Amino acid sequence: MFSWVKQEQGGRNKEGEMYQTVTEGLQTLYHKKLLPLEEHYLFHDFHSPALEAADFQSKPMVLLVGQYSTGKTTFIRYLLEQDFPGMRIGPEPTTDGFIAVMYGENEGVVPGNALVVDPKKPFRKLNAFGNSFLNRFICSQMPNQVLQSISIIDTPGILSGEKQRISRGYDFAEVLRWFGERVDRIILLFDAHKLDISDEFSEAIRAFKGQDDKIRVVLNKADQVDTQQLMRVYGALMWSLGKVINTPEVVRVYLGSFWAKPLQNTENRRLFEAESQDLFRDIQSLPRNAALRKLNDLIKRARLAKVHAYIISYLKKEMPSLFGREKKKEELIMRLPEIYTILQREHHISPGDFPNVAKMQDMLQHYDFSKFPSLKMKLIESVDKMLASKIAVLMAMIREEESKAPPAMVSGGAFEGSQDGPFGQGYGEGISAGADAEDWIVSREKHRYDEIFYMLMPVNGKITGVNAKKEMMNSRLPNTVLGKIWKLADCDRDGMLDDEEFALAQHLIKIKLEGYELPTELPDHLVPPANGEPS
Repeated sequence: MFSWVKQEQGGRNKEGEMYQTVTEGLQTLYHKKLLPLEEHYLFHDFHSPALEAADFQSKPMVLLVGQYSTGKTTFIRYLLEQDFPGMRIGPEPTTDGFIAVMYGENEGVVPGNALVVDPKKPFRKLNAFGNSFLNRFICSQMPNQVLQSISIIDTPGILSGEKQRISRGYDFAEVLRWFGERVDRIILLFDAHKLDISDEFSEAIRAFKGQDDKIRVVLNKADQVDTQQLMRVYGALMWSLGKVINTPEVVRVYLGSFWAKPLQNTENRRLFEAESQDLFRDIQSLPRNAALRKLNDLIKRARLAKVHAYIISYLKKEMPSLFGREKKKEELIMRLPEIYTILQREHHISPGDFPNVAKMQDMLQHYDFSKFPSLKMKLIESVDKMLASKIAVLMAMIREEESKAPPAMVSGGAFEGSQDGPFGQGYGEGISAGADAEDWIVSREKHRYDEIFYMLMPVNGKITGVNAKKEMMNSRLPNTVLGKIWKLADCDRDGMLDDEEFALAQHLIKIKLEGYELPTELPDHLVPPANGEPS
């Protein structure tokens, strides 16, 4: 049992409560410390609806966003390795709504209006977007092993031009912003043949501002171009993203062909396999990092709520008591960038914590500033105390929980068996080559290595480290790498190399030059016959 709320003399808070899980602690912190501040200063009207129990207890979610026919729905099918209810795939824009693909004992579809009244699902606050959205929102439930660990949100394919933006009937960017605040990973999919970022797609990406750490990019259908074209496509994609995602860091881009069809161009097969494994590891780690992500999102929310309280109370303070309210309101809205600067200096707040000034100015038009609440320091101090002390203890609880019962990684579907057997990444390549062979793999090239060995003038069948060094440095590998190769090859640790050990050193150099990693210990199948039979 964990107790993270301390008083001067005891281990209980004023209510004498004890918390057993991080989720329970997060939920209680939010309702007792942050929610009163949000409600008092109308935070939910301006920024984000209140969080509910399902928001804290839900499984990690992955949101897929991209233009039409980039392979979003196919990507989900690839991960699950089976069709899901409501799935439609085609070259035309097929997915015309949002589909939450979740675990359920019985396969079926739950319509949006029924979904937003289910307290066990984290979608109740989506009812604010109205029937136009809810009619295009469904939950696809099925008993799939992958969905026991994560949920996946499929989104409508984005088209270029104004037609789709006008005819949607709901604020697409705001819906994406709502999901972006609550999901654990945002995957932007691009097609190797469609790199243009339309106005609506650009607006959609900007809706994820502040969620940059969650964004990953997938360049799909990369097998449909050759290596030279792929380099150009990758460069063009990075250039396009640089204009939309305004961060100094380069976003992670995964290359590949994410469907179960033969590769059209196999010259980059090894690259695609490595990239897909990297992406799989990233998705598989989501359950392990879910509590930390929720904690991080709560901190971001608390900082924004504090800033919002300062803005609202400042506007209230500046309003006249009787006459000229409308004129003063217009003046304050115009001066909002200047007010941001004043609050930054007065309360030592980072500029990055402030909401978008243009959006804030637009929303403020609809409110009577004289009815805004004044600054209530008790509410601010309560949130400050939460950020300063309670959060740190929850961090320790997360590490404690993970050490006692590590969350299971995502398994099943495309994640199952990808590491085992002859089709696992790296099987029979690099250091693993020859693992299942009857002969010592080094012996296949030993006649060439022997010619070099005897040119180095061995004494009593061995060459010294000085002579070996001259030859090994011809590889141009760094001394740190050559030193590691020497330790692996000098099996009897006598500071010299016999013909088999020298051949082994040359084999390890070849492996490194081909781009593979070296092991920390020599595998049994590479041990020279004279030093022991490989197992």
